[in-house]
Formats: sequence, structure tokens, C-alpha cells
Amino acid sequence: MTDGGFALRLAAAGDAEFLADMLVEAVNWDPRRPAVSRERVVATRETVRYVAGWPRSGELGVVAVDSGGGPIGAAWLRQFAAADPGYGFVAPEVPELSVGVLPPWRGRGVGGSLIDELARRAAAAGIARISLSVERANRARALYVRAGFTTVESGPDADTMVIMLAP
Repeated sequence: MTDGGFALRLAAAGDAEFLADMLVEAVNWDPRRPAVSRERVVATRETVRYVAGWPRSGELGVVAVDSGGGPIGAAWLRQFAAADPGYGFVAPEVPELSVGVLPPWRGRGVGGSLIDELARRAAAAGIARISLSVERANRARALYVRAGFTTVESGPDADTMVIMLAP
């Protein structure tokens, strides 16, 4: 258990529904926008593909749990093909990061801990880089910068960012 009152564990197949919940949290990062329902997130190809069939071979994920063992956040990696890229696609060998944290736990170190642990495990598994896409107005962008991600491509509202992992 960390000083923040949470612990980290590897994500497993039984976490697929929670990862979908965290994907909904990530999609709905801006409280000023109308919320996208869970039903829509899991019915829309562009979003559900980040969690459908979790875990596929070689995928990594980490779940944060509270002192009672209840999940409070998750970070996971998924690879996409060049012919069917995700939002933060860089190359087929570069998995994309997704992160979600329940609102009461945001700003308490959960996201940073999830990213750090996932990056450590990814490096140990031989993954050299991780990418992501984040809207510039999303305060999580600062978290990604602190973790070591740098912008490699910019669109009108969002950046694709990459972190190089130590071998």
C-alpha cells in the first residue's frame, strides 16, 4: 500500500469490465462537455477497440486498488496495426497507453503511479516506446509530460506523445 492509500497490481482478464469503465472516465475527462454514456463508448468501434478482448497476447495493464481491494484506476497498453491505427498511433510496435482514474482519486498520485509502474513493466518486457493521444486542454497532459512523454505530432486540439523507455 502506498502512502496515498492505494496499491498496484497487474491487470488480468477479469478486469476487462473495469478497464471499460476507466475508458469511459478517460473519454469523459471534460466535465463541461455532455457525458458520453458507457453504452456508447462500448458500442463505438473507435473507442471499444481499446478494451475489446482484453487481454490480447503480450498486452500489459496495471490496476490501482484502494485499501479494501476495490479498483480505483487503471493504465493499460494496446497495439494497433498501421492499417487500423488508434488515436495515438506511432508505429505497429509502439503500444498506446490508456489511463483512467475514478474522480474521487484524481490528483492523489494514482495516475502517475499507474504510468510509472506500467512503464517499468513495459521496459522489462522489451518495449522501447509507448505512445498516447491527449487533448491539449486535458489536465492529464501535464501528468504525461511529468512522466517523460514528449509531443511527436500535433493536431488541431490534441497531441500524440511518446515516451522512450530505458532498457
